[in-house]
Amino acid sequence: MATKSRAYKDITLDFTPNPVTGDLNVLKNERAIMRSIRNLVQTGTQERFYSEIGSDVGDLLFDFCDEVTGGVLARKVKSIIEMYEPRVTETEIIADPRPDLNNSFQMTISYKIVGEDLPIQNFAFLLEGTR
Repeated sequence: MATKSRAYKDITLDFTPNPVTGDLNVLKNERAIMRSIRNLVQTGTQERFYSEIGSDVGDLLFDFCDEVTGGVLARKVKSIIEMYEPRVTETEIIADPRPDLNNSFQMTISYKIVGEDLPIQNFAFLLEGTR
């Protein structure tokens, strides 16, 4: 069974209007999904009102900054993405410990967008605990 392609849109979270039209800015397709995944990872489960969506990976950032913690972190991030982001499949997560950068982790996330004939998408960001 073939999967139909669709366009994905999300609004930006800064809520700044377009200076010409006055409409909220929109993220489309790959950028919308990338932002959604990053928000899922970086938002705690109790940060949003009336919602349990989010992750508890922030709690791991105060443990040891090593390969073992990185493996646990990668499994948790993959689970969160599989649970709350149905627009992607074939998710791969790498959590590279960076003890030299405030005990943070370099997160590399790769995935395939459902219904799109695109190459595997990937992006990286630094995940660090807040104090």
